[in-house]
Amino acid sequence: MTIQTAADYEDDRGNRVDCDGASHDTVRVVFHGTNNSLTIDPGAKLGQLTVEFGCNNATVRIGPNTGVSPFTGFLRLGEDAAITIGKNVSTTGPCFISSVEGSTVTLGDDVMLASENEIRADDAHPLFDVNTGLRVNPVRDISIGNHVWVAKRAVLLGGAVMGDGSVLGYGSILKGSVPNNSVAVGVPAKVVRRDVAWERPHLSLAEPFYKPDAGSVTKSEFWNATEEIPSN
Repeated sequence: MTIQTAADYEDDRGNRVDCDGASHDTVRVVFHGTNNSLTIDPGAKLGQLTVEFGCNNATVRIGPNTGVSPFTGFLRLGEDAAITIGKNVSTTGPCFISSVEGSTVTLGDDVMLASENEIRADDAHPLFDVNTGLRVNPVRDISIGNHVWVAKRAVLLGGAVMGDGSVLGYGSILKGSVPNNSVAVGVPAKVVRRDVAWERPHLSLAEPFYKPDAGSVTKSEFWNATEEIPSN
């Protein structure tokens, strides 16, 4: 079943869309299985978005956003999977998010995605050890904290964790953990700077057009020193 306009909906296979009475004509929902649910906050501002439930028992929750660009992209879900989008999550261009096999992908509040970003808890196809027959690329949860900036073409793979207030640099690929208020870059991404804070005002679109120090922006609550992640 394909729904071309997301609005309150329920079918005889237990699939549901809950928009609290609102309607989103830019959102396309595809149900292939049973007992899947999409919940869209009435305050959500969404651009072109497709949500595809490929299997059963998956959930998507999308929070409200105000004062930021609309959330756009393609969300793909498999069996027992979950994707949660917090409030004020924005995209410059469409993103791709995938969660299957019971994995969870969580984006906190005030996350800023650029364009051509991928967030993938899975590799889409299974990979096995030919000697043991065991799977070597299991799915792993992804967690993105609050007030995180993911730059253009950056990718988060299964197991990626980003702490509050951090930045993932252009074209980087992250599989590990990044502590709060840090900048991580590279393939694989590594932390190159700590004790940093970022804010949304664009360098050329928001006055003042020179921003040499913290006095040129309004500070958010995410100006904190980095707390190192304990080693196992």
